Parts: sequence; C-alpha cells; structure tokens
Amino acid sequence: MPELHALLDRDPLVNLFVRNRVDSTKLQTRWLGGQVWGYFEDGVLVSACHAGANVVPVQATPRAIEAFADRVLADNVRPSSIVGPRETVLPLWKLLEPRWGPARSPRIDQPFMVIDHDSRLRPDPRVRPVLIDEFDTVYPACVAMFTEEVGVDPEAGNRSGYRARVAQLISQGWSFAIIEDGEVVFKTEVGAATPYACQLQGVYVHPDLRGQGIAAPAVAAVVRLVRQTVAPVVTLYVNDHNTAARRAYERAGFEHTATFASILL
Repeated sequence: MPELHALLDRDPLVNLFVRNRVDSTKLQTRWLGGQVWGYFEDGVLVSACHAGANVVPVQATPRAIEAFADRVLADNVRPSSIVGPRETVLPLWKLLEPRWGPARSPRIDQPFMVIDHDSRLRPDPRVRPVLIDEFDTVYPACVAMFTEEVGVDPEAGNRSGYRARVAQLISQGWSFAIIEDGEVVFKTEVGAATPYACQLQGVYVHPDLRGQGIAAPAVAAVVRLVRQTVAPVVTLYVNDHNTAARRAYERAGFEHTATFASILL
C-alpha cells in the first residue's frame, strides 16, 4: 500500500478518484467492486489501474497500457467507462476497441480544472448543504442531470444503488444546492475526496433557468463551503464542447491544468 500511495501522490489531483477508492475500501474487493492492478519494472511499481465499474489508468507507461489492456480482456472486465488522462485513456481504448466495438460516447477532450483558493467571484448566499429530509426534492434533479450528461437513466439498471449513493452523499455533507419553493435551482456534489483535494460532479442548473448566470456564483459558493469542510483544493472535469459550463467554471476561478478523456461504453 505505501508504494501505491507514493505512485498516486505523484499527481494527487489527477489521481484523486483512485486514491479515494483505495483509502475508502482498503482494497477489499467487496467494497472496491473490482481490483487495482499494479505494473512493476525491476521490482518497482511504476503504474496502476483501477478495474471495476470504471477503468482508470494511473501514471500508465506505454508498456503498462499494453499489459492493462491484455488483463482487461483476459479477465473479461466490462466497465461502464474508461476515464483518466487523455494520454493514457486513448491508447488504452485503441487496444480495446477492436474487441469491444465502437464506444457509446467517446469524450476525448475534457478539460480538468482546479481551484486552490476561495473564488474571487461573489458567492451565491443561497447555496447550502442538502439535508437528508430533502432527498425526495433533490433526487429527481440528480436523475435528470445524470441522464442528460451520461445519456443513460441511472435508475434503469440499479435504481436502489443509485438512490443509496445520492443518500450517502447527502449524509456525508457532500451534496450542495439552491432549493426554492420545493424546486432545485442548482445542485452539485463532491464525488470523491482525499485530505488534499476533492472533485465536484453533477453540476446542474434547472433547465428553465439556464443562461441567467446562476452557475458561476453558485459554484463559487460551493468552492468556499467545500474548502472549509472537505479539502483545500477543488477539481472537476468538463466536456470541451460544453462552453457554457467551462465559462462558468472559469468565472468562478477554476484553471485548466490537464486534459481528461472518458470513453462511455
């Protein structure tokens, strides 16, 4: 485990998701829902790969990418996505695509954005943590956002699992929203965190209210709250073509520091 931690800490922001999974599950398969593979050269761990519902390469060298592709195919791992730095995800997908066929939704240019200070934009004072008794109010917005972003209804396969995940994030204090008159105006969650950083997911503005400048000050408020209660650095990644979202994050103070790719299967 110390070797794996050292590898993940070579880029603690980009590797945040896997570090969160490693720390929260202690690599116990029943909690991890998969495995974490290591690739060694001369007895030294140089690369790793999270292989579960998501395949996520970590510091993957060209030789490691080939080894991980062989292992994915040999073990018949069928994830819902391959996610991570573009320079490792795309070569991995190139090796897997001939066997798996075309991706449902390849997203090959996703700016990975970071902020390590409170936003200089005036935060929206209406943003606050969601209360667990507001689950029924927030849950439909979570489903709507997931369906719109991923292109799949999260209730179609495992409704109870998705509901449990939303409830878990609320209970952790990781769900934030603007709720007015029983309606979700804005919401987002912290999807993963380490002591050093966290990652936002599921940023959503009610469709009837988009284009009104709500997102940027709301995200600024979330950044302030999250830095006080979760971790000092806040990250997210976004589709390159989503110019409205990118503009909102930039207004809130996020900077583009790396580029991700996601292959949705």
